[in-house]
Amino acid sequence: MPLGLQSPLSGRVDAGFGGGSQRHKNKVIFGVALACIVPFLLSTFAASVTVGSGALEFGQGSQQAIACDPTVFAAISEEWHSLPVAGDTSAGFFRVRGVTISNLDLVACKGKKLRVRLINTAGAELAIGPTADIHVLQISLPNVDAPVSTSDAGALALTYLTGDGATVSSGMAAVVSLNVSGTSIYDGSDLSPTSADVTFYVDPTATLVNLDGQLIGRTTVETVNNPTR
Repeated sequence: MPLGLQSPLSGRVDAGFGGGSQRHKNKVIFGVALACIVPFLLSTFAASVTVGSGALEFGQGSQQAIACDPTVFAAISEEWHSLPVAGDTSAGFFRVRGVTISNLDLVACKGKKLRVRLINTAGAELAIGPTADIHVLQISLPNVDAPVSTSDAGALALTYLTGDGATVSSGMAAVVSLNVSGTSIYDGSDLSPTSADVTFYVDPTATLVNLDGQLIGRTTVETVNNPTR
């Protein structure tokens, strides 16, 4: 299992923005989105959103709202992706290796679907899977009172979705890791069921999905009600 996400960039990301020479770490607040203006990129969000039969709880930047967990953090890790060209054998870029959601309360959010997506600096969703229509990575959080660490993609129902929430039938390049023990990737604090790390690795093989980290403008985190029948 991949460990120790490290970004080669430095500096703090403010208001959910990254790119350039900054470290891709930003405070993300879960909740129903509020209409807001974010520095460098104008974005307006509906007061509430419905996807399918579930109410969508949305968070990005540092807007405060209420949901299953009032405060989580997002960290993007990167690694060098070599693409040598004639006359420059060092050419390449820092690819997005994974997205970690830290300080997630798995007890308060138990049974909900957790989604992440990446937005570019022009405000468009980026493809994060092997096909261009894949814009979302989703898992179902454990529906138990005492969750344990796992990297079982099947048990977590790791899935690709389109931007509007439709399931995409595609070979899965991503993997996922849920940790409740050890230390947080975000700030080194102790992990627990009420302060867990969930990491989505977009493509550990670096063969199908290679996103240039400089393109990332925002990371969004969403939870969706996942009622049992």
